[in-house]
Amino acid sequence: MQTVLKGWVENVREIGNIRFFVVRNSSGLTQVTAKKGDVPEEVFKIISEIGKEDCVDVRGRLVESKIAKTGKELIPDSIKILSKAEKPLPLDLQVGAEKDTRFNYRFIDLRDKKIQKIFILKNRVIELFREFFKNNGFIEVHTPVIQAAGAEGGSSLFEIKYYDKKAFLRQSPQLYKQILMASGLDKVYEIGQAFRAEKFHTHRHVCEFLSLDIEVAWIESEEDVMKIVEKMIVHVLNGLKNEIKINVPEVPFKRITYDEVLEMLKKSGIELEWGEDLTDLHEKKLGEILGKKGIDWYFITKFPSEIKPFYIMYDGKYSRGIDLDYKGMEIASGGQREHRYENLKKVMEEKGLKLSEFKFYLDAFRYGMPPHGGIGLGIERLIEQILNINDIKETILFPRTPERVLP
Repeated sequence: MQTVLKGWVENVREIGNIRFFVVRNSSGLTQVTAKKGDVPEEVFKIISEIGKEDCVDVRGRLVESKIAKTGKELIPDSIKILSKAEKPLPLDLQVGAEKDTRFNYRFIDLRDKKIQKIFILKNRVIELFREFFKNNGFIEVHTPVIQAAGAEGGSSLFEIKYYDKKAFLRQSPQLYKQILMASGLDKVYEIGQAFRAEKFHTHRHVCEFLSLDIEVAWIESEEDVMKIVEKMIVHVLNGLKNEIKINVPEVPFKRITYDEVLEMLKKSGIELEWGEDLTDLHEKKLGEILGKKGIDWYFITKFPSEIKPFYIMYDGKYSRGIDLDYKGMEIASGGQREHRYENLKKVMEEKGLKLSEFKFYLDAFRYGMPPHGGIGLGIERLIEQILNINDIKETILFPRTPERVLP
């Protein structure tokens, strides 16, 4: 039976009267072996014209081999060069390159199986999220990417010209998923792009990222949100056990109050004033402290009201906001929302927001808004931590940073 092999040439070599080349495709690597006299002369000759990353079509017999790493090799009856790769190559997968070069020529970089595996795993994680939501009565929604107001506000909004109006790329579907809680769609989720015009240069920040957002109605407190989230995480990690080595935590995840976090950091030599938000450094240190106790997943609760967004419910000086951290990095943030119209208006005014710009949002709270809550989760941050990559850009096909808008 003739075997048909199509792919990119990984390398070519010659030893005496034998010419070898390795073909790479989605199935893996296959060695092609041509011995002078055993294959047609035309086939033997064409191998000398083949270079790295050329696209080829090879047809022949697949036989057992003690030399080939895969245990088999293809003896060619015919070879076609489908497309030649220009030389020199901008990126040689066997040699490696600087990160900027890799991102500039991402299409070549992705031919590396190690890089491909990141995105295959990312795809699997998204499949598992959707599986969990389907099993638990959620529906998938798609809210506007072009918005008239930002959920978080401030300088991190990307402003765009929308005909004769001013608009923004969404920071989050926050306002719209809350509006839906007044519609009778009690459990919703969305997986989509979000944008932040932040000038950070860290291993966890980018200007465009993939966000998973959920919102549920008729909750009693933020505890109901945490119960859903931890079950969701366990479902995803259980689904990955056969593909990668990973520890699956038991539920419930540990809950730590903001005050307890400050005390733990103080004992480790880091002192914060009450009301100060946690930075990357603080989160990383907390992860180290808890990691020594075998705790990778944990919720931080009871944040000061002043450092949480206007839509989080406040109980005096404390909020009902929550963060979900994984190995020292914030993966998700959310909590119980403020559903009481007058309270919401009051907090928005205190935070300096113009109510007139949020009328479309506030209207949903005027005609019967149930208690509700949810979270927003950074999918690429999750992948980064699962794979211990230490750079979120590696988990994004074409990352966007303050300096990078191409390719």
